[in-house]
Amino acid sequence: MLKIENLHVSIDGRLVLRGVDLEIGDGEIHVLFGPNGSGKTSLVMSILGYPGYRVLSGRISFDGVDITDKPMEERVRMGIGVVFQNPPKIYGIRLKDLIKIISKSKMSGAEISGLMDRLNINSSLLNRYLNVGFSGGEIKRSEIAQVLTMKPKFVILDEPDSGVDLDNLQLIGRELAENLKDRSGLIITHHGYILNYVKSVKAHVMVNGVIVCNGEPETILNRIKESGYRWCERCYEMRRSERL
Repeated sequence: MLKIENLHVSIDGRLVLRGVDLEIGDGEIHVLFGPNGSGKTSLVMSILGYPGYRVLSGRISFDGVDITDKPMEERVRMGIGVVFQNPPKIYGIRLKDLIKIISKSKMSGAEISGLMDRLNINSSLLNRYLNVGFSGGEIKRSEIAQVLTMKPKFVILDEPDSGVDLDNLQLIGRELAENLKDRSGLIITHHGYILNYVKSVKAHVMVNGVIVCNGEPETILNRIKESGYRWCERCYEMRRSERL
């Protein structure tokens, strides 16, 4: 489904990805851990083709097609959907209008109403400008509603469990667990709370723009909880010295 090979990316002349290799198969959900500033969000933006992220070398393939040089809108049309960690406020566009646009021909009115009910998105929230005055939980629920109405083939969730309380986490977790069945995706998380709801088959750890280790999600999460990212940073230094 998604294959990234030796990807090097810069933004504003600064190297942010330093040879990333990652492959996620059909129906697989992977999870990506890493300390702040390690390059996780840069990887998301590079997969999406966000302007300003310049691919210096390497390749991104999606569904068997090389998308390295394709514009962002074409990647979205191909079936890549993203839940952003910090989406912008957009005055002049109401949430209900955006949902109507992106769900066109993909979901029936009854399906959309059911999704809104399950995510506790009421008419008051639907009638407000996008993310304007939204709480942290409302932003997350809104973002997830938007991406699920797109029915993408591949879903990227950037910190879906950050800044939300337990009630919102349960709402989000249950809905994602149901909708991500037999779908491919990448979850980026610091705390791993979302993994109590969404099953992932493989975990990766990114340090300094490189994926330094891979393994079973629960094992890696427990190791991070016990030792922090220090052990991952040692792996990075070992790999770096091997390349020199």
